[in-house]
Amino acid sequence: MSQPHASRRTVLASLVAAAAGGPLLTGLAAGPAAAAGGDIYTANSDLYTKAIEGQDFARRFKRHEAFDNDKATTPSPRLSSVLAIHGGGIEMGTSELCLGIAGYLPDTLAPVTAGAPVYDYWMLEGMRSSGNTDLHVTASHCDDTVARSMAAGSANVLSLHGCTAAQAGAPAGQPKAVVVGGLNARFRQLLSTKLTAAGFQVLGGNPEDLNGDLPENICNRTLTGEGGGQLEITTELRQSLFGNFSGAGNRAATTNAEFWKFVDACRDAIAAMEAEQLARKSLFAY
Repeated sequence: MSQPHASRRTVLASLVAAAAGGPLLTGLAAGPAAAAGGDIYTANSDLYTKAIEGQDFARRFKRHEAFDNDKATTPSPRLSSVLAIHGGGIEMGTSELCLGIAGYLPDTLAPVTAGAPVYDYWMLEGMRSSGNTDLHVTASHCDDTVARSMAAGSANVLSLHGCTAAQAGAPAGQPKAVVVGGLNARFRQLLSTKLTAAGFQVLGGNPEDLNGDLPENICNRTLTGEGGGQLEITTELRQSLFGNFSGAGNRAATTNAEFWKFVDACRDAIAAMEAEQLARKSLFAY
């Protein structure tokens, strides 16, 4: 969220007034007919028809193969996905964090640690030399078919965003902060606890425009209906995670110790969430 937007609840209210119903939470229906706040594009599908892929924007994702031909046993399900829907030059640093949390080195895409869990990921990245914020599509209007289907098949979605310190409500002189949102209260709690323990400032108050509480938000379109988690990370905090914040190649190649502390805290939260879910009699019993 690198630019100001109208209240998401206000946007939702106007959409409800204009239409009797909306898409199923896990469906692949088209996005709303009006752009949100200052967005130029009404949805990803609108962006894809008006901007040029490979020049203005790029999409990158990885869905891991699931295969079971053993009639006697069934492996544990793949539960989590990581998203950076405003990656690249739109909300800088979120692509690299997405890859790191998913378990991959941002510069080479090699696994960070052999044998460690890896997660599905999806990113839309701004590629322009300037004006990338024009490519912003609000999270509740993300209708990319791969992103939607990935969220719909995941018990947990962690969506990474960027914001300013002012938008986050960071105290004067302490701009490096993260706002934890999303509809899954337990996931929010785990993320907040792990990030705080790692030394990061997690802000309370959950500002309305950053709290990710709309059911239509891509992070909340999950398999179980519990919703997911959303992190809004201030510019100053994102800058502090890299030796060189300018340019995608520089960011990917200059991740520092603070970057990996942030990544590990998020991965710890995902692992704890998955362990609790797998301990249930049913994934849908919550």
